[in-house]
Amino acid sequence: MMLANELDDGVPLEDFFLSGGFSAALDTYAAAHGGTDRRAIASMWSLYYFSILTIPYIVARRAEQVLPISPAEMTIALAEDGLPRALGLSGEGDWSEDAEGNLPAYVMPLVKQHLPTVVGRLKALGGIAPKLAWNNAAVYIDYAFNATERSAEGSTWASRPLFDQPRLPDGSDNPFHGCLRHEADGEQTVCRRKVCCLRYLLPGIPSCGELCALPAQRMPAQRKQ
Repeated sequence: MMLANELDDGVPLEDFFLSGGFSAALDTYAAAHGGTDRRAIASMWSLYYFSILTIPYIVARRAEQVLPISPAEMTIALAEDGLPRALGLSGEGDWSEDAEGNLPAYVMPLVKQHLPTVVGRLKALGGIAPKLAWNNAAVYIDYAFNATERSAEGSTWASRPLFDQPRLPDGSDNPFHGCLRHEADGEQTVCRRKVCCLRYLLPGIPSCGELCALPAQRMPAQRKQ
């Protein structure tokens, strides 16, 4: 993430989705990396998109800064292979103190202002189900929040409330409910997705291992190659 006025090759995010830019980006990725399943290509694209959206957002929120993430005020720049490279913001955001580290409250702007629009575009133009797109976003929110947990001692899963609670703080349905779960696998506890990201349908892309929702795809990446 960076300021939009410093992202020289950025284009307005809404125009990108509505004027054919997104579809062209998927075509570019398919030509560069192979793969014919449009859903898998769109899902992989969304993994990159959600990583550069949610990780900086959660990290900034940990630093008591709420970034402006309305799609109408953002720009996007792509890498040569069509994948998202950077997002441009209209400003540096506002200060907001929250000593409790309440993840369900943290994600409210994402859920209310940004993600539904992009999830809808991914479905309409990329053919991926909303539940898959929400799960793709969930893994990066989970990563960013757990990695920046200040009181990790004695806590095995800091972000658990976001995935356990059926409703958000405002009483609306929680689209992340059940997206991730921790379960026993032999002598260890592993985190797993609810919905597979379809990456196994793309040539040369390694498995996401134990995180995968599909048992057959959980083998180590080196064994799949």
